[in-house]
Parts: sequence; C-alpha cells; structure tokens
Amino acid sequence: MNYRMFKVINQLAGHNRIVDFLMITISKKARFIYLFVAIVLWFRHDSYKKMTLYTGVSVIVTYLLCSMIKLFYFKPRPFLKHSVHLLPPVPSKKDSSFPSKHTALAFVLAASLMLYHRILGWGLWLLSILVGISRIWMGQHYPSDIIGSAILGNGTAFVVKQTEQYWKPFVSRILRSFTQFRSSYREL
Repeated sequence: MNYRMFKVINQLAGHNRIVDFLMITISKKARFIYLFVAIVLWFRHDSYKKMTLYTGVSVIVTYLLCSMIKLFYFKPRPFLKHSVHLLPPVPSKKDSSFPSKHTALAFVLAASLMLYHRILGWGLWLLSILVGISRIWMGQHYPSDIIGSAILGNGTAFVVKQTEQYWKPFVSRILRSFTQFRSSYREL
C-alpha cells in the first residue's frame, strides 16, 4: 500500500518541467518562507517574540528527535529499493528515509504558529503538506515517512505548548537578554 501510494505520486515526476521545478523549489526553498515569517513576527511586535521563541524550541526539539531517530533506525530511501523518478538534489544513500526532516520541521513550525496565530498557522500548514508531497514527488520518501514526520512535527508542537512552563525560564532569559541588548544599543 505504501509503495503503491508512492508510485501514484512519483510516477508524475519527470513529465512536466514546470511542475517538477515547482516541487523541487518547494522542497528546497520552503524553509526560507518559514524563516521569513518567524523573522517578521519577531520584529513585528513584542507580543510575538515569545511565540517565536516557543516555535524555535519546538523546531530544535523536532530536529533533535529526527537526528536521534535516524541514529537508531534506518529505512532505505525509495530510490535504493525501487525504480523511481528521482529529481535532484539526490540525498545520501546512507540517510534514512524516515523521518523526513524537511517535512517534520515544516509541520512543527506551522503547527507551533497555529497554536498562537491560527490564520498564519493554517497557511503554513498547507504549505507543509506541499513540502511533504514534494518529497514523495522527488522520489526521496515514502508516504508513510511523510505522514510519520507530519505526526512527529505536529506532536512536538503540541507537547512543547503543553509543557510551556518547563520552557518558560529559557524563553524568559532570551527575552530579557534581547531587551537588555536592545536598550544598551539604543543608548549608544
């Protein structure tokens, strides 16, 4: 079932240069949209700074979880086991197919922002779906890898939100440091 779903999506790759270009661009460049949104929120208003920092905590935790899973679990990428339409860039053959860091990080960022700013979060969440589809389209991940990574990202955002009180000293320290830096910079 997983491979059949993979084939349905991946067999479309290589037939339309515009769609291929779009999928590669989404896969490689969507992270800059997320980064841009986080930077804009950080500098937009002081009330968004805390939200941006909690989102950053969620991203760091997700990145660490993905790295740890890849250390202890290896699942060969689709192009190692099957004939696929592989679009560049080609990932390392030593890198596990699960989890998809691109997808997990996209979903954790979107879900984290959704917990604080629904409209913006939903827009980024829809972009995260495209990121996941692009990874299948390019021949780099199975649908189960994408679904699992989406669950990992969404779940991490939820857990960080539920355990906010444990992260509060860290977030408060960064906010205080930033405020002190900004005050001393204005004095110059």
